[in-house]
Amino acid sequence: QVQLVESGGGLVQPGGSLRLSCAASGLPRNYYSIGWFRQAPGKEREGISCISRSDGATYYGGSMKGRFTISRDNAKSTVYLQMNSLKSEDTAVYYCATGEVVTSLLSATGMKEAYFDSWGQGTQVTVSS
Repeated sequence: QVQLVESGGGLVQPGGSLRLSCAASGLPRNYYSIGWFRQAPGKEREGISCISRSDGATYYGGSMKGRFTISRDNAKSTVYLQMNSLKSEDTAVYYCATGEVVTSLLSATGMKEAYFDSWGQGTQVTVSS
């Protein structure tokens, strides 16, 4: 049974940093990648970044590239999202997700929710002074 558990969210001041973690278990071999999404109040879910479990290839979508960095620790079955220079508009619930996604192909298609069929429960990030 696939299980994803996010942690690391919280309240941070503008300009601050947070590191989110996604602990994965029960992933079948054909679930090639793990990605991060976010959903702000009243907005659609937005793809942030994705990483390949095998070769570490990464994809970044949206306007967060340059401030957010995705990484993985296969020994811990954990994917991280380092978020720097946080802004109020980064306030959202952040989710990790997995599926039969090939990260290297996302540059052609974008990071679509429909590609990911297992999701974590989400972690709240609030950026406010």
